[in-house]
Amino acid sequence: MTDTLQPDGKPILSVRDLRVHFSMPKRHIWSSHRDSLKAVDGVSFDLKAGETLGIVGESGCGKSTLGRAVLQLIPPTAGQVVWMGENIANLDSHAMREKRQDLQIIFQDPLASLNPRMTVGEIIGEPLDVFEGKLSKKERRAKVEEIMGLVGLRPEMINRYPHEFSGGQAQRIGIARAMILNPKLIVCDEPVSALDVSIQSQIVNLLMRLQRQFGLSLIFISHDLSVVRHISHRIMVLYLGKLAEIADRDDIYDNPRHPYTQALISAVPLPDPDAERSKKRIVLTGDLPSPLNPPTGCYFRTRCPKAQDLCAQVAPQLTDVGSPGHQAACHFWDTPTPARRDEAA
Repeated sequence: MTDTLQPDGKPILSVRDLRVHFSMPKRHIWSSHRDSLKAVDGVSFDLKAGETLGIVGESGCGKSTLGRAVLQLIPPTAGQVVWMGENIANLDSHAMREKRQDLQIIFQDPLASLNPRMTVGEIIGEPLDVFEGKLSKKERRAKVEEIMGLVGLRPEMINRYPHEFSGGQAQRIGIARAMILNPKLIVCDEPVSALDVSIQSQIVNLLMRLQRQFGLSLIFISHDLSVVRHISHRIMVLYLGKLAEIADRDDIYDNPRHPYTQALISAVPLPDPDAERSKKRIVLTGDLPSPLNPPTGCYFRTRCPKAQDLCAQVAPQLTDVGSPGHQAACHFWDTPTPARRDEAA
């Protein structure tokens, strides 16, 4: 177990049957039909105070869309997002603005998310201008310098511009901007994927330290399962906008039940060369289906090594598959998944 804050109590966030569908352009000018892209398709989960929920899956599976829909940066098509007892999916823009103080986001590309025409002090302090506009210049600067110190930036950097910083430093600026209002939830949308490996660990450890210090809840989105295991308490696996499996991080790594999760984990490199050569790999065949035209029944069946006729006819529902809170959406989760030795290792 990593040194993370142990969550407790009732959920502060409850997402129920969340759907985000995008209406696509007509295929032909004379057609009346519009295709619907189901980016998020009926996802439900809870998040406790001080908990980190990791979200993993291939590119295009709906991870970032889900995170943005939770924050209402993308309007959900259907479903509930209950934040501290209130369904914020029904709020208008003015009412939602009052919630922004508690709900923040850190983006994937640190430099692209910062305004190049603003100094670091202006970027980090911008939320204060919106929510604490009565602060004096001295009070504002003091708050900015304090949060800069917490994220590992020297106060004398306050008048520099984003292009003067490395990628890791730029991400620290983004973290400081998200933290300046002391939020309760931060969605981390692949915050380390654009960074070098050595810098990744620094940023992840910084987030874990801030979580312990301030009791933050985190939704950590990534395609790197090693990073997700290090920071998360629980992990949710998405496939084509649907929840494939959710469990405690040790359960999902040590005893994955969905064949998609098993394939993802089997592809994670091991630091021991002997163990890496001898491990079994689950090799998926075929390409990721188009979300515009997903398979009938189980979305994963076209690539699943243990798909049967039932999988094409009936969409599987989340089922308890072991320890409390471990659920998977698979008809045949309790049957062995075919595997072979990875000859390429």
